[in-house]
Amino acid sequence: MAEKPNRNDPCHCGSGKKYKNCHMEKDNAKTGSKLGMIALAIAVVLGLWFAGMAISGGSGTPDCPAGQTWSEAHQHCH
Repeated sequence: MAEKPNRNDPCHCGSGKKYKNCHMEKDNAKTGSKLGMIALAIAVVLGLWFAGMAISGGSGTPDCPAGQTWSEAHQHCH
C-alpha cells in the first residue's frame, strides 16, 4: 500500500474531497481493528500459557533423572 496521505491532501478515492473529510476515519478504524486483533491473539496465547502452567503445577523446575536434583543457581540438574 502507498504511503498514508496527510489530512489536507486530496483523498485517494478520487472524490475530490480532502482526505480528512472523506476516508481518514475509515482508514484509522481499520488500523485500530488490526491492533485489537493482535492484542486479542496475544491475550489468548498468554491465557493458554498460564493455564498450562497451572495444570502442570507451575513449579518451573524440570524433572531431573534419578539421583540428581535441580540447581536454581546453575539452572540444570546435578
